[in-house]
Amino acid sequence: MDSSIISDDNFRKKFKVFLKKPMILIFVLLILTLESGFGPKWGFWAHKRINRLAVFRLPPEMQYFYKKHIDYLTENAVNPDRRRYAVVGEAERHFIDLDVYGDSALAILPKFWSAAVKKIGEDSLRKHGIVPWFIQSAAFQLTDAFKEKDTRRILRISADLGHYVADSNVPLHTTRNYNGQLTGQEGIHAFWESRLPELYVQDYDLWIGQAVYIDNLAETVWNSVNRAHLASDSVFLFEKHLSESFDPDKKFSYELRNNFLVRTYSQEFSEQYHNLLKGQVERQMKASVEMVGNLWFTCWINAGQPDLRKMKDFAPDEKEKKAEAAEQRSWLQRLLRIRSESDD
Repeated sequence: MDSSIISDDNFRKKFKVFLKKPMILIFVLLILTLESGFGPKWGFWAHKRINRLAVFRLPPEMQYFYKKHIDYLTENAVNPDRRRYAVVGEAERHFIDLDVYGDSALAILPKFWSAAVKKIGEDSLRKHGIVPWFIQSAAFQLTDAFKEKDTRRILRISADLGHYVADSNVPLHTTRNYNGQLTGQEGIHAFWESRLPELYVQDYDLWIGQAVYIDNLAETVWNSVNRAHLASDSVFLFEKHLSESFDPDKKFSYELRNNFLVRTYSQEFSEQYHNLLKGQVERQMKASVEMVGNLWFTCWINAGQPDLRKMKDFAPDEKEKKAEAAEQRSWLQRLLRIRSESDD
């Protein structure tokens, strides 16, 4: 976690009080260790990698700007996860439980948000996730930011959009059995999207080529989510079958990471499971890189292809840096319900 988030002296004093409470301490340690590479949701590393690779798919007219700010797009690719449990309305942007709607979910669910709200109701939609609709909304916001030549918004929305797209390509983000809790396979979420990439990503070929324009945004987004959902059956089935035939004593192992002894799936079990999936993790990660680049490119085209070279030298001033640090600090404050020093 960025040290600026907890650099304020007053905040540190409040923070120490909460560290004295065991349950809060455990939760804080969980949040702090997410960035070390063994947290859920593709792992922070994968989200950063996807955004970074997407930059190189853009045409030269866009790379003037995006390459200049590639570090921002990389580091801030994980902001939606940082605020997931602190900002109301954030969590549902990361998933959709398609199986809640039955086998005909793709035929039942309206592809556009206003129609979906009218048919199903906003509360019900949010309860079961809204990622396909929110990706569309974020894309419209990015197009508007390009039109307004608002550099700050372009960067922020581009980074966030890459995150939601990546999540939508994870099979376990498309089912209510997201962590195997309904089938006795708890832990499969982090296994699929963190442990496997950690072990095998060096062998993945994630280069796709130049970005292409998306003619039908809604159809593209929903087709992508559907492909991820269709892959979810094998995620559970292969793990179950392998577990039944595997020596239970060899399924897990312990590894030391950042001075924490972590129980994780053994390399032997991971290798056999990864082989059974036949490149599934690589395909979904590659699909994420492809879709992120295509979306950024499409939004720029739809905005009239503004000259990004005039914005490439943008750098936030001290006031803007402080505002951004304060915003990120507020996520943690709200997460822990820490009041500010001025509160009574």
